[in-house]
Amino acid sequence: MLYAILCYNSESAIATWTKEEDEAVMARHRTVLEGLAVQGKLGPVARLRDTRTAMTVRAGERTVIDGPFAETKEALLGFYVVDCATLEEATELAKQLAEPPGGTEVRPVHSFWPGSAGS
Repeated sequence: MLYAILCYNSESAIATWTKEEDEAVMARHRTVLEGLAVQGKLGPVARLRDTRTAMTVRAGERTVIDGPFAETKEALLGFYVVDCATLEEATELAKQLAEPPGGTEVRPVHSFWPGSAGS
């Protein structure tokens, strides 16, 4: 089954990381991802830009607002789609990808495309 692992953290906290600290975090993530890729379990991966670059489109009003809609202490920084046999396997993987002081969220993924499996 496919799972999305969503990575959250405080943008103000990660903004203080030096280039070397950021590279070390990405190297830890790359190690985990390379193992998944070898096993054929790695799907799409994205590291998102900071929320200052985001735009929110409100349904109904069709208005566009600078930045994210929700005011939160932690922002969605990126995500991984992985193929794991169980939620427990995906959760164990998510633990490897969590970076202090933030965390990860694991959600099962269902297909959105009409006619495909799981729709």
